[in-house]
Amino acid sequence: MSPPIKTPSGPKTSLNILMLHGYTQSGPLFQSKTRALHKALTKALPTHSIHLSYPTGPIHLNPSDIPGYNGPSTMEMEGDTEPAYGWWRRKDMPHPSRKGETTILYTGLQEGLARIAETITEEGPFDGVIGFSQGACAAGMVASLLEPGRQDAFSSRTSQNDEVETEAFPASFTSLRQPPLKFALIYSGFVAPGARYMHFYDPMLKTRTLHFLGALDGVVEEARSKGLIEVCERAKVVTHPGGHFLPSQRPWLDAATGFVKECVEQAAIGDGRTEKAYIKGEEDNVENMDVPF
Repeated sequence: MSPPIKTPSGPKTSLNILMLHGYTQSGPLFQSKTRALHKALTKALPTHSIHLSYPTGPIHLNPSDIPGYNGPSTMEMEGDTEPAYGWWRRKDMPHPSRKGETTILYTGLQEGLARIAETITEEGPFDGVIGFSQGACAAGMVASLLEPGRQDAFSSRTSQNDEVETEAFPASFTSLRQPPLKFALIYSGFVAPGARYMHFYDPMLKTRTLHFLGALDGVVEEARSKGLIEVCERAKVVTHPGGHFLPSQRPWLDAATGFVKECVEQAAIGDGRTEKAYIKGEEDNVENMDVPF
């Protein structure tokens, strides 16, 4: 007869995680898509009380904002579609000094970051952040903004040749009572492109990050995802065989929960920055990872 499983006794430590949905999603929809991850985290960290916060982006999207839109369907005209939101809209603008070239502008970005800052104030502080697609890009920005010295980086640097106006440090983040994050899980993430957003990534992010890439992702190109990986000093990468979604099978859940558990444990005992697991650019298929299968 197997010995009984011991259940940890005593009060549990809170583990608060900020959850940032993708473009055309919402907080409630992202919550429904991450139930398996929530359950896995609860099981993997029995001494912690897991709380996930799901804000919704402030940009209410029209059907025409959604990729692949081909005109109103009967369902859309009847108002039965799921509400779609984003943290910003992408807009291609003529380059101010290079004829025939364009530059990318994230319209509404400050508003999106203000919504996140509001959630940090009301429901934080947070131990980490998990984001998908546009929310993963936002997660990288949030981790960056909460690191020491980032505001000085925004104020002391200018874009290359001053050709493009750079994004200002968000006023909503200037007085937050939120320490640097212990970890960031990045699902189908990407770097905000161009000199306009360079301050988010220079100097490089020091927050521990785990990046999930879909081998068949047809929405976010691998080069865009690797652009974000390359500016994360302590990045680890896992490639799953699927497309543009958050994988919920056990190997990928174990990879995610194992990473979170290790980050939380390292934060409790010290920095641990020199560990092999966080050498920049290390990449693994899940079969090669030290996770509890």
